[in-house]
Amino acid sequence: MTAARNVALASGTSVPALGQGTWCMGEEPVRRSEELAALRRGIDLGMSLIDTAEMYGSGASEELVGEAIRGRRDEVFLVSKVLPSNAGARGTVDACHASLRRLGTDRIDLYLLHWRGGVPLAETVEAFEGLVRDGRIGAWGVSNLDVDDLAELPPGAVPETNQVLYNLTRRGPEYDLLPWCRGRSVPVMAYSPLEQGRLLGHSVLESVAEAHAATPLQVALAWVLRHDDVIAIPKASTVAHVEDNHAALGLHLTDEDLQALDAAFPAPTRKLPLEML
Repeated sequence: MTAARNVALASGTSVPALGQGTWCMGEEPVRRSEELAALRRGIDLGMSLIDTAEMYGSGASEELVGEAIRGRRDEVFLVSKVLPSNAGARGTVDACHASLRRLGTDRIDLYLLHWRGGVPLAETVEAFEGLVRDGRIGAWGVSNLDVDDLAELPPGAVPETNQVLYNLTRRGPEYDLLPWCRGRSVPVMAYSPLEQGRLLGHSVLESVAEAHAATPLQVALAWVLRHDDVIAIPKASTVAHVEDNHAALGLHLTDEDLQALDAAFPAPTRKLPLEML
């Protein structure tokens, strides 16, 4: 089995570099058993960081995760997110408690602001810090915040991570966001690292994959994981897909591979707006 690799969050907490996303999971009863098996297989393989959110299926994803981790809570690093519409002083606390009930646990390891809304960041951070003091969350972070947003965080407030859209076709964060985070030891958590499967069929990916006896999506995932300070959270709804994603940890891209991928998917040469899905 390929050995798991870890990434340090801003506080120094070590988490798996390859975790599991759950967007759109838990919404179809006919797929529930298959999705539960996939999440549990991921935990078995060391992909024990599981990301969810109150928004996903209006809580259905959190309920699925709660069922998947029942009896295994201490094996899992649990991440969830509060909607910006709920991110006020009282709303953050209420939303967190609702997520805890759906997840069937007394704590969320990392609680993120899903994206920026109309609530002042300082108010949300203050609510987060209260939840940390109360033991309801282990730490807090942010999602979909660009450099200008991060600069508005209260003095001394450092998020554990910034979860953003980052993959071969969404390289905008490399221009300034990744350097900003790296300079403060804040790892980026890459969601949709496989662009929801839309990378399939690209000739350069297929060529690199063939050279490694791998799949194109494993190459795309290994490309994201090439950074020591980037966490990837691909979604996988089947055991086979989880196992395919896990195999990307053992795929080491050569300099020639990276050059070919750079030519096919160029790095940004100027500031680009932070993209979201």
